[in-house]
Amino acid sequence: MHKQFQDMAFDDEEFLINSLKKNNRKQKLSADHAAREKAKQKTVKALTATRNHDVETAINHFSYQASRYEGPWLIKSLTEFYENNWINDITRMIKGGKEASVYLCETLNNSWLAAKVYRPRKFRNLRNDGLYREGRENLDEDGNIITNAGKIYAMRKKSTFGKHLSHQSWIKHEFNTMKLLYEAGCDIPQPFTSGTNSMLMEYIGDESASAPVLQSVRLTHSEAKELAQRVLHNIEIMLANQRIHGDLSPFNILIWENNITLIDFPQSIHPNQNPQSYNIFRRDLEKMDQYFRLFGVSLDADQNAKRLWQKYNYMHAKDFLYDLPDQLEEE
Repeated sequence: MHKQFQDMAFDDEEFLINSLKKNNRKQKLSADHAAREKAKQKTVKALTATRNHDVETAINHFSYQASRYEGPWLIKSLTEFYENNWINDITRMIKGGKEASVYLCETLNNSWLAAKVYRPRKFRNLRNDGLYREGRENLDEDGNIITNAGKIYAMRKKSTFGKHLSHQSWIKHEFNTMKLLYEAGCDIPQPFTSGTNSMLMEYIGDESASAPVLQSVRLTHSEAKELAQRVLHNIEIMLANQRIHGDLSPFNILIWENNITLIDFPQSIHPNQNPQSYNIFRRDLEKMDQYFRLFGVSLDADQNAKRLWQKYNYMHAKDFLYDLPDQLEEE
């Protein structure tokens, strides 16, 4: 009988130990599950907040803490990208500019994209954008040419609605240009999608550092010679595809792992649509020539401008006709 009680006591002790182990495993699994659920709910909360326009709650979720003036505009501009599962977090600002700011965004699969968010129209500070708009087709929010007479009239009169349409056209023009040039083989970020006030594109850099602009790096003579030829190659690809950058400079070229990436195309123009196109084209070459001469390399700006313009047989200012009637679609 005594042995039986010993066996029962041993069985109870073993049962107790196993029960404790099982409870510990359950607690650990429960804790892991709770942590996963907490992380999941954090994301869901942020996405729900943007859908419900609960701006303050959404801003607090992101790693990048925007200012109280920047935050609402940032959330409004990027909401549709969250809702469509393009991005899950805004990590930091890459670049702030007079016309737009660029942000590093994390995707749901832990990769990176760059989001370009245009400043509110009333805060934009782009000088002389009329120079680049001359002869340009106006685009709607879907990137199609606006032919509606009422909309064109509103844009000419610069009414509130017309200014909104012009702002939207400026953004869509950049996105369409990037798609065209990326497919043509230019060294530019791959554009993925655009919204009403923003676009998502390939990010150049890594998690800790974004690619610097060409202006900020020091090159050897051999490096400068190689990069100068690559810049000229890109200029010709653009021209062959009826585009001039319009604001090309070492401030608008990134360099990463010895490769260049051209950025910022809202002011790009069609060579045969703008009477100032040749002068703008030559200016792009001159700016790059000035930069590379610092390292003993010349782009022969005037010679290459004339050569390439003649090669693709584009018009000069004297060839343009003015005051042609617009072909409008009746409302």
